[in-house]
Amino acid sequence: MCGRYASSRTPDDLAEEFEVVDPRLDKELPADYNVAPTKEVYAVLDRPPKDEPEASAAAHRQLRALRWGLVPSWAKDPAIGNKMINARMETVAEKPAFRRAFASRRCLLPADGYYEWYPLEGKSGKSGRPAKQPFFIHPKDGSVLAMAGLYEIWKDPTRDADDPEQFRWTCTVLTTDAPDELGRIHDRMPLLVPRDRRSAWLDPSTPKDDVLDLLVPAQQTGLEAYPVSTKVGNVRNNGPELVEPLPVEESLLEGTGE
Repeated sequence: MCGRYASSRTPDDLAEEFEVVDPRLDKELPADYNVAPTKEVYAVLDRPPKDEPEASAAAHRQLRALRWGLVPSWAKDPAIGNKMINARMETVAEKPAFRRAFASRRCLLPADGYYEWYPLEGKSGKSGRPAKQPFFIHPKDGSVLAMAGLYEIWKDPTRDADDPEQFRWTCTVLTTDAPDELGRIHDRMPLLVPRDRRSAWLDPSTPKDDVLDLLVPAQQTGLEAYPVSTKVGNVRNNGPELVEPLPVEESLLEGTGE
């Protein structure tokens, strides 16, 4: 699964990287090195301009702030989003919670990299449970990851029509099998969308069969993983020090043979 990631790029940087046509943002988010579920995150998506009717306008590439944890449009309680942070690539087209979004509300979630926790045999934490060493997985060349995502717009029936909070925009990250070199840390990873597939993935008019053809993981090369501080486990901790490589002698790996 993907449950934490880092996102420190500015809106201008992301607009250039993802060829955003409509640069207007409802809000600008600070750099976040410990993105966790229910937080607001940047998402790239193709939709009609914000001040034009959806049915009569062509889609424009936009950058928006969405809440991580997808709430289906039919949901009675938005709390369901707390359990919808990931969607499995293998079943996303059929699952009731995701299939409508998969059909026409696809997005990209930019990230510097993501975190996974590696369980250590023979070591226990303060709670008595097996200790886990967090790793940061990111592109070696410092480029931006484009994680495949879906988004939904949930209407809050308790709010008035003129309430700006009446509609809640939420998203989820698609996951796939991790290749061997990363699978030894965790068997799942975000589905990454290469540059040549971005437009087709984002285009709401892409036929379903063509979208299904896009659900083939690209060659996951150029990624590296290294141990980082266990401080990332507490969402209250935030800052660039969380993604700094941790020497093995200062990590939980010492003496494990890793």
